Parts: sequence; structure tokens; C-alpha cells
Amino acid sequence: MTSSGTTVAGVDVPALQRYFERHVPECEGPLEVTLLQGGRSNLTYAVTDGAHRWVLRRPPLGVLTPTAHDMDREYRVVAALGDTAVPVARAVLSCTDPEVIGAPFCVVGFVEGMVLRDGDEAAALPPDDPRRAADALVDTLVTLHSVDAATVGLGDFGRPDGYLERQVRRWRGQWDKVATRSLSDLDELHGRLARSLPASGAPAIVHGDYRLDNVILAPADFGRIAAVIDWEMATLGDPLADLGMLLMYWDRTCEPVLGARHVPTANPGFRSGRELAERYAEKSGRDIGALPYYQALGCFKLAVIAEGIHARFSAGQTVGTGFERVGSAVPALLRSGLELLP
Repeated sequence: MTSSGTTVAGVDVPALQRYFERHVPECEGPLEVTLLQGGRSNLTYAVTDGAHRWVLRRPPLGVLTPTAHDMDREYRVVAALGDTAVPVARAVLSCTDPEVIGAPFCVVGFVEGMVLRDGDEAAALPPDDPRRAADALVDTLVTLHSVDAATVGLGDFGRPDGYLERQVRRWRGQWDKVATRSLSDLDELHGRLARSLPASGAPAIVHGDYRLDNVILAPADFGRIAAVIDWEMATLGDPLADLGMLLMYWDRTCEPVLGARHVPTANPGFRSGRELAERYAEKSGRDIGALPYYQALGCFKLAVIAEGIHARFSAGQTVGTGFERVGSAVPALLRSGLELLP
């Protein structure tokens, strides 16, 4: 879906043109806006004036889960990490005024590379690259978790104390906002998570949705990450929440959310979830003994996210393709979480 003079779904292109002319000095001509495929949450667009390329992010259409989809928050963490060893896109601007294009949005520079979204793309990799990409994914997560938040201006980015308790409570509340059905497993998993909170280690900058298709692999070296993307749920908190979420995405249970032949588990060459966890523990020096709890929390969070996507799809408010199966993942994710916390 492309537009150079009208409204593309979710973006008032003429209004965006006027805004770019005032706030983006390098903008040289009429903008062309294209919806990028693959998003299940915030909407992502490629923007070009023929000479330069950017990426625009805005919240999805329809009912939104509270605290998610905060564009200015996403922009702030990307800008703060720009001078660190964590690979991120160049921060360009953040617009908090919903009247400009119909919603708040942020813009970053376009990053060349590959985002692995399905098995066909994974199958095209040279034989050693799935393993190298998995190693780079873990190593970059360790790098992120080693950044001193206060040094980069993110000391007030979140409240690490009580992070896990708030996560459990918040995601239960978000379920109430988006639920299209009543599921007893949701209540049971929530109860187990609330009753068995582990003691958190040293806090860190947490991505919140860290997975293989939220990074861009470098075009000339798929064993190197060119940028980590989709920072909408970033905060300060327990870093093992990121590892638990990553391992949950390594499981085929979440395939209806990410798409057919979910890359890490449905294709040869990638390291196992256990190998990822062991590499993280070795590289970071963190104790991962309570990892099943964090994996169960990841199942709980993704179940709520998937239900929100399902609700928007049912209301005809999604943009793009591949949403019809997302709702089927919710019961399976809840069951997986219960199995991790017997």
C-alpha cells in the first residue's frame, strides 16, 4: 500500500509532507509512504522523498492496550542508545500531536538489512548464518542489559523496584481492556504468576518484546545485527524478562502470532532455546535459575497482546495481512505458561 499524495491507511500524507518540510531539514521533495508488512502491533511505514529514506511508526488503529504504543517513549530510548554499542536506527523526530497525521508518531532513519519474518527468508540464509544470527541476537541482548541507564539519560525511564509485580498486574488489566472472551486459564496463569514472584537481580534497560524479527541483520553479514527495532515496550526492569520473552518466541506455540514457519523453531540451523539461555548466562554472568517464571510471564504477555490483535482484526481495524490466525494462539500460550509454572 503506497501513497504519494493522499491518505495511506493510518497516515495523512499531505499533512506529513507539511510536517517534514518544517522539521526534517534533509527532506527534498514529495514524500512517498508505503506500509511495511509484518507488523502485529504498531504500524510501520517506509517514507522516502526520492533521495532519503526514513521509517515512521504510529499506534495501530482501534482499541489500544493502555501504556503500550507510546511513540515518544519509543523515540526516547532509541535516541538515548544512539551513542552506545547497542545498534539502533538514527533518531529523527517524535511528534506527540495526534492531529498531524491522526495519531502520535516517531521517525527514524532507514536501516539497510534483512528482517527474518518467515521460513522462506530463513531458508535463503547460508548454512552457518542461522546459528550466527542467533548468537548475535543473544550477544546484543547482553550488550543492551549492560548499558548504564543513568549514563545515557534513562535513569528515570522506569521504576525497577516492583517491576515483576507491576508487569503481572498491568498485563492482567490490559486483558480486561481487550478481551473478546472469557478464558479460565488466563485467570489461573495470572494467579500463579502473582503468587510465585522471584527476586529480581540488578535492573537494566529492558526491550520488552525482544525477538529475531525485531532486529535487522546486516546486509553483508547476517551474523551481525544492524539495528534493534520496535522499542514501544522498553523500560527499566528485570532483564530476565527479555530472555524469557525471547525463549517464548523460540517456541512454535506463538507461530500464529508471528506467521507461518516461525523462524527459529521451524527451520534448520538455529540454536535451541537451551543454548540461547546458556549463552546469555555465560556472557552476562546473570543467574538464570528462575528462568521458567520469566518464560511463563512471556506467555502471559503475548497471550494478552495476541488477544488485542484478535480484537482489532474482529472489528475490521487491522492494516495488512495475516491476522486471521492470531486469536488461535491465545489459549495455547496460556496452556504453555501453566506448564512452565505447575
